[in-house]
Amino acid sequence: MTTTSRAGRDAVLALLHERIRDVPDHPRPGVVFKDITPLLSDPVAFGGLVDLLADECVRLGATRIVGVEARGFILGAAVAARARVGFVPARKAGKLPGPTLSRGYDLEYGSAVIELKADALDARDRVLVVDDVLATGGTAEAVLDLVRSTGATPAALAVLLELGFLGGRERLGRALAGAELHAVISV
Repeated sequence: MTTTSRAGRDAVLALLHERIRDVPDHPRPGVVFKDITPLLSDPVAFGGLVDLLADECVRLGATRIVGVEARGFILGAAVAARARVGFVPARKAGKLPGPTLSRGYDLEYGSAVIELKADALDARDRVLVVDDVLATGGTAEAVLDLVRSTGATPAALAVLLELGFLGGRERLGRALAGAELHAVISV
């Protein structure tokens, strides 16, 4: 586990910007999808991102990472391994075996339900929630609520990319309730 210097952080941020590709009209006309697959396929960019987020995990004293389906799994699992903390998936309804806790939420273009295993977290846990993008905030709000419902404490929500023009940060004001919001890149 390394602590990223300011110069190193700036170099990683520049590289991350270069590796995120805009895909117009996906998944529907008028939407500009932020494609992070070029970032994931570049070991220097991906490793740098994981280092930045692992540094946040350690700084916050987090004991668990909750990764949000699906790209939050990729980021969150790597960060958990680097920071040497446990990983817990937040999955779409019906994907986890055994007893679960669930919350419904609205997306930019629909609605969904997200779940956590009922016994995945407890009151001793400080949780860093990791996802790829903060858009309207519905998914993050549901996951933060689920984390609290287990008795665990959300330490922060960390995202690779915040789409500020969609108002997610404002929506999350109450849902954060003392937890930090850490966006590596904001647009």
